[in-house]
Amino acid sequence: MTWSTRQLAELAGTTLKTVRHYHKVGLLDEPERSANGYKRYDIKHLVRLLRIRRLVDLGVPLSDIASVEVADERMEQILRALDAELAASIERQQRMRRELAAILDDGASIDLPADLMTLADGLPEAQRSLLVAYSSVFTPAAMAALQEQLAAPRGDVAAQFDALPADAPDDVRQRLAVRLAPGTRKQQEDHPFLGDLEASSRRDAAITRSVVVQAVVEFYNEAQLDVLQRVHTLLSGDDATGT
Repeated sequence: MTWSTRQLAELAGTTLKTVRHYHKVGLLDEPERSANGYKRYDIKHLVRLLRIRRLVDLGVPLSDIASVEVADERMEQILRALDAELAASIERQQRMRRELAAILDDGASIDLPADLMTLADGLPEAQRSLLVAYSSVFTPAAMAALQEQLAAPRGDVAAQFDALPADAPDDVRQRLAVRLAPGTRKQQEDHPFLGDLEASSRRDAAITRSVVVQAVVEFYNEAQLDVLQRVHTLLSGDDATGT
């Protein structure tokens, strides 16, 4: 007894389209046709198709099936490369599941980089957005330093800066800058490379600078930007006087 293309596909657990594609790429020989012109497949075609499906299920690309079937050195290379890809894929999926668990079970942030997800609670939206932007340019060491800074308890000065309205008067801005300066100085001393874009970036320094500048301008209001500039001026003055 012979089978039609549809019957062969059903026996092998695949589709008509797949069988025709295997004919097209030369993996499955065309069968003889009956008097009415229809293809008639026999047991050899079924065994061949099932073997192809087995290799496909293992992840072997169609272009490599012929090499794998020869069972030579090339076959081992293909299978070992495939195994390495699968291991990497499994590791990636396991990492994704851990991150999803942190989001679903622990309420971690969905937008922050994985190693910063636990910092979401209590972080102002501006700083969350800055971290997302910075993760595209800063090295893991720089991001770890930022994580260390942000993990520290947030004091009154930081809270005042976060809540500073865009129309804050000049005297309020100046007092806040003076109060922020010592902590900023300490951060620079603890993590000097953060002030060096070439040292803290995994991108071109100009690209990193553009990301940092645009992020700061976008996510801080006018008064906060002014305070940051005043802090920079105060610290520059300390450097000039040697204090």
